[in-house]
Amino acid sequence: MILVAGLSPAWQQIIQFSRLNLGEVNRADSVCWCASGKVLNVGIALRHLIPEGKSEFMPHVLSAGGGWSGQSIQQELSHHNLAFDWIDDPTPTRVCTTVLDAEQNLTTELVENSAALAASTIQQFVERFQRLAAQAEFVVLAGSLPAGLPDSFYAELLQHVSVPVLLDFRGPALHQCLPHRPFVVKPNREELASTVGYAIENDDALTRAMQEVADAGAQHVVVSDGPQRLFALSPGGMQSFVPPQAAKVVNPIGCGDCLAAGIALGLTLSKSIEESIQIGLQAAKDNVEQLLPARCHPIAWPDA
Repeated sequence: MILVAGLSPAWQQIIQFSRLNLGEVNRADSVCWCASGKVLNVGIALRHLIPEGKSEFMPHVLSAGGGWSGQSIQQELSHHNLAFDWIDDPTPTRVCTTVLDAEQNLTTELVENSAALAASTIQQFVERFQRLAAQAEFVVLAGSLPAGLPDSFYAELLQHVSVPVLLDFRGPALHQCLPHRPFVVKPNREELASTVGYAIENDDALTRAMQEVADAGAQHVVVSDGPQRLFALSPGGMQSFVPPQAAKVVNPIGCGDCLAAGIALGLTLSKSIEESIQIGLQAAKDNVEQLLPARCHPIAWPDA
């Protein structure tokens, strides 16, 4: 089992326009809704990447939220036949909006930050995380912390984890986890800059920042940059990967989450970091070609 845990899920609205004109009345061509946020995207992507009949590798999502949006998320996770523990909270789960402009090929993301959760919700999350992590073969911690939680929260969770971990969040919360020697840290360039505290304007700055994260404890540092070259720093040195080209860019939101899901799955299957990154890059390509995030195609299974 791959445990995917995080406290910043979202109920996502996706609005498509032929062309968006700021400051004017705009009528949408289509509107749809789906579960999203890093933690849910990673879990849903894993559920789609794994062929039927491989239940021992299936993800288990742990998250929390409330209100009509939280109920909608639970219904969708059940629709995907995705195992999950959902902790009900008095505060409605945040709603985020993706605006797609077809003519200008622009994607605009309107993000509502995660509100504070009740103390009882946090306590239940910690207790369930400890129980599920003890049963997992791999753990993914994904998404920013909601308001009110200390930057040390994820680091404290890692004290109870004895299996490989992939971390997909940024800033001080990520920095505090590094002494626990996470197996993979997977920020994009912007998230890496937020973590090291300076702008990454060229490859030299990127190399320096990745080395800082590795020196602080990360075993593998994987940094994505949308469709641009991906860099990975491992004990054997630096490598770069060219992402496969998408036939058509429909919605890029969630590509980094699908990359994380593919890496986690590959490593759970005892593949190398290089092979795992390639699985993640293919999952990200699948994602960008579809309207709804994380609906990846199953991978070719090793024993097929």
